[in-house]
Amino acid sequence: MKYNKPYLVDIKSLKDAEREIQKVGSDPNSIGIMAPKAISKVIKLENISLQDAIIIKQDMLSIGGEVAVPKNTFELITNTGDILIMGNLKQLNNLVGKLERHYPRLKNIAEDLSELLKDIK
Repeated sequence: MKYNKPYLVDIKSLKDAEREIQKVGSDPNSIGIMAPKAISKVIKLENISLQDAIIIKQDMLSIGGEVAVPKNTFELITNTGDILIMGNLKQLNNLVGKLERHYPRLKNIAEDLSELLKDIK
C-alpha cells in the first residue's frame, strides 16, 4: 500500500487544531490534550533583565521549548536585552506556571504572558 505524500496543515488557532485532530478520528477525549501542542508561537519580550532572560531560557528548555537571547547574555555585560520565546501553547502555558513561582519581576512577566495567551483561541 502506497501512502500519500506528506503536506503541511495550516493550523492557526485552537479551533483549527481541534478540527484537524477530529478529522483524523482521534478519541474526542484527547482533543483538548493534543490541540494546544499543535499551535506554535513566538513571543518577543523587549528590554528584559538579562538575569530574567537566563531563568526564562532555563525554564523553557526544561519543558522542551526554546528562548533566543542576546549573544553575551551569560556574561551579563549589559543589563537588559530582547528575547524570543518559542514553543507550543502547552509549553508556553507551562512556562507561565514556572515563572509564577519565581520572584516578583518574573511573576509580572508570567502575568503578562498569561494575559497574552488567553487571547489565543
